[in-house]
Amino acid sequence: MSFENNHVKEEYIVEGMTCAACVRAVEKAVSKIEGVERPVVNLATERLTFEVSQEVDKGRVFEAVERAGYSLKEIPVFRKAVMEIDGMTCAACSAAVEKAIGRLHGVENVSVNLSSDTVSFKYDPNILKIGEVKKVVEKAGYRPGNLVTEAFEESRLKKEAAIASYKRKFIFSAAFALPLLIIAMGHMMGLSLPAIIDPHLNPLNFAIVQLILTIPIVVAGRDFYSKGIPNLFRGSPNMDTLVGLGTGAAFSYGIFATVQIALGRHSYVGDLYFESAGVIIALISLGKYLENLSRGRTSDAIMKLMNLSPETALVKRQDVFEEVAIEEIEVGDVLLVKPGMRIPVDGEVLNGASSVDQSMITGESIPVDISESSKVIGGTTNINGAFEMRATVVGSDTLLSRIIKLVEDAQSSKAPIARMADVVSGYFVPFVLVIAAVTFLVWMTLGYGLVFSMSMMIAVLVIACPCALGLATPTAIMVGTGRGAEMGILFRNGEALETTHKIGAVVFDKTGTITEGRPRLVDVHTFGKHERERVMQISASIASKSSHPLDVAISGAYSGPLLEVSSFEAYSGKGILARVSGQEVKMGNHRFTSLTPEEMKFVDELSSEGKTPVVVSIEGRAAAVLRIADVVREDSLDAIKSLKKMGIDTYMMTGDNSRTAMAIANQVGIENVISEVMPEDKAKKVSDLKREGKTVMMVGDGINDSPALAEAHIGIAVGSGTDIAIETADVVLMSDNLSNIFKAIKLSKETIKNIKQNLFWAFFYNVIGIPLAAGLFYGVAGIRLNPMVAGAAMAFSSVSVVTNALRLKKIKI
Repeated sequence: MSFENNHVKEEYIVEGMTCAACVRAVEKAVSKIEGVERPVVNLATERLTFEVSQEVDKGRVFEAVERAGYSLKEIPVFRKAVMEIDGMTCAACSAAVEKAIGRLHGVENVSVNLSSDTVSFKYDPNILKIGEVKKVVEKAGYRPGNLVTEAFEESRLKKEAAIASYKRKFIFSAAFALPLLIIAMGHMMGLSLPAIIDPHLNPLNFAIVQLILTIPIVVAGRDFYSKGIPNLFRGSPNMDTLVGLGTGAAFSYGIFATVQIALGRHSYVGDLYFESAGVIIALISLGKYLENLSRGRTSDAIMKLMNLSPETALVKRQDVFEEVAIEEIEVGDVLLVKPGMRIPVDGEVLNGASSVDQSMITGESIPVDISESSKVIGGTTNINGAFEMRATVVGSDTLLSRIIKLVEDAQSSKAPIARMADVVSGYFVPFVLVIAAVTFLVWMTLGYGLVFSMSMMIAVLVIACPCALGLATPTAIMVGTGRGAEMGILFRNGEALETTHKIGAVVFDKTGTITEGRPRLVDVHTFGKHERERVMQISASIASKSSHPLDVAISGAYSGPLLEVSSFEAYSGKGILARVSGQEVKMGNHRFTSLTPEEMKFVDELSSEGKTPVVVSIEGRAAAVLRIADVVREDSLDAIKSLKKMGIDTYMMTGDNSRTAMAIANQVGIENVISEVMPEDKAKKVSDLKREGKTVMMVGDGINDSPALAEAHIGIAVGSGTDIAIETADVVLMSDNLSNIFKAIKLSKETIKNIKQNLFWAFFYNVIGIPLAAGLFYGVAGIRLNPMVAGAAMAFSSVSVVTNALRLKKIKI
């Protein structure tokens, strides 16, 4: 791998993170490795990304993360497959099949189920094709049958496992915490306890029963101690550290008090603190369950996109259509798509006609009609007709795969606004530990005793919530980019999503962006006694012999019978001289034909309107003027109006002359026109606007727009644009509807507003909660915070942040 003058991006899964302090610790550990640059950890997606400018030993990265108290895993690329096998009769057969498949490179976890005559295995589709698996099965003497494949999405399974784990922990801990709370606090609320555990009659039994009930809860929450406490000694304390220290102190004091009661000091019976440790762990387990449940919904957009791709397709093999795994489709294969089926890969229609629902890709609800030679997109749904198509793009290169990768990258990235939370999180947990220690010492010094002082310290430890800080930005970015993908608006990263809300000027390329990008015949004006139909027949007959865009527009506008053209001669920059049905015909600009002053005035008027006049003369006399124009998109005017209402300046940039440019600009309501710009100068014009202090968005679709797209603060490529424009842009519109520009800016504004709400809540919660827990208001108003209430507040703080972010899924734009 060459690293000269470029950087290679690496991405891994980080396990064991719980809060913003964890994020900071991992980033700090990895940044110390020579050759690693710009490490970014996203708490919501649990991904670590960084760039390397030279050869870096992966083992050093893994070791650095492990030393910080976390674990690193490579992102799995495996898929799970289940294949029917015919001909197996005994254990020896199953062993033979397992052995044959197991030898293949890129296969793991091969398992044969003899009772169902199937074999399941995981394989890397980048290394192995299913066809190779079938060949080794046949070579072993058995017949491979139908195949069912499913995406092996480890992150999804991991999230489901985490949700199930926290649910089990909560149910288990709650089952012990509820009777523990009743026994510990019930007598204070008038509930009577059996004499055997009555604190006044049998104080030791009262304490021992609570200890017995607390031990299972502590075991259920052992991660707080096994991970949190060691992180304190590693110099990277996190949320687990705070909870572990708080509940550990309460539990330890409870054991100490129990021993004192056993020694006859019954005064300790009123302050055991077992219930604080048990209930806090139960509440935080509930909070973690709800948080993970909510976070699982943030990646709905990715899962919806992944589910668009069918698992199998009907591929022509020796004149018969066979059902094969989608991974086996190759470029050039002929596929049959029946009504109701999803189109497997990108391709071109060979025969047949139908309507295709592209809403999940482009965001447009109206189905698209297709016929022979139409382009189709993998993952879209065929509605009402069968057709055959040729695969042109397969695997990871399909548009759907590229969209999924783009959304995944965006959701794993960090927005600049997250830096504030990152800085705070680096000092947050150590600051809380100091505050907790100071709180304990102050109240002890003031003479409030060990129990009261410890209660205040525990409340400080368990109310502080670095989770809310860590989740405030990434969850909103995930939901915002996912919502954008559902609307056909793809943000490349979090920075693009954030910057878009600041846009003050939008520069539109004219051709193919504001206009349709292809000339059309919009009108025919005849002179004298010439009939329109006859002129069109003659013009189309001549134009059919040429590939010039203007001639293509003329021939495409006529569907009747053509005349024989006996001679044809093209003159560059002027027009065509031809003989049709024995008549000499000229078709071109006004300099190529003879016009009267009145006819010339009419031609000039057309030019001033932004239309291209093509003059047709028959036997030396002007017969007609064909008006050709690059038609303005229907949605351009509404899009410009929407942007103006937001206070955004609009510009149009084109290589056309100023008269033509102004004519188009007037149609859509753009006052600022930059005309006669050479392709290589477009980026300079954008740079000039940036120097004026404007935050500039460039909208384009062509190769010559790419430098300008890259130069702008935000580059937007429309969906019909070239691959180069799409690769260069910060935002990609999957449809040609320019109204999506307004929607992209509005979505960005709503997402940033949501992030600011989350950050405000996270900071406000901690700024108010920590002093309250420390007893700042106790001396003034007698207000103190019970550690269990503090634990409940911590448990639900991060849930509230994630829930607020999820509101973006419902936002109407």
